[in-house]
Amino acid sequence: MARATEIKRKTNETDIFLGFNIDGQGKSKLETGVPFLTHMLDLFTKHGQFDLTVNAKGDIEVDDHHTTEDIGICLGQVLREALGDKKGIKRYGNAFVPMDEALAQVVIDLSNRPHLEMRAEFPSQKVGTFDTELVHEFLWKLALEARMNLHVIVHYGQNTHHIIEAIFKALGRALNEATMIDPNIKGVPSTKGML
Repeated sequence: MARATEIKRKTNETDIFLGFNIDGQGKSKLETGVPFLTHMLDLFTKHGQFDLTVNAKGDIEVDDHHTTEDIGICLGQVLREALGDKKGIKRYGNAFVPMDEALAQVVIDLSNRPHLEMRAEFPSQKVGTFDTELVHEFLWKLALEARMNLHVIVHYGQNTHHIIEAIFKALGRALNEATMIDPNIKGVPSTKGML
């Protein structure tokens, strides 16, 4: 059964269409209006081997906050829906990704208990026109809406672009591992009988 879904979300601040396929080929079609976020989502998709389509129009004349936040919300919602009952998934994922001098780690539990633990310091407040504090906003909304436990640890790094790039690559790889179907797992990987 295909683990893919899509969503439309329209508010006074944003108008978003987002389609997501867990079992994809690393293909993305992205129009976010936020160039740095587009770059990061492209990396996330490629390294997670997902398929992702985003067509977003937002009030970027104000800033990138609402668009970034709402894309995180939409991605979390489609991920949760695409996972269905979670039968047979590995549930946990862990990935270390180096990017030149930076090293990031992302650990995921698709637990149905939303939490973001983020240990990262960005040397710069902006990358291009993108406010680096929006990385936390995006990841928190993703974790909240997907109802996953998400830990992001930056072990070290000096270049803000490199640090964030390592985070998004690791996010893709960890989520790919957590969503994989393991034929050795019967039913839901929880003693509770549900996730």
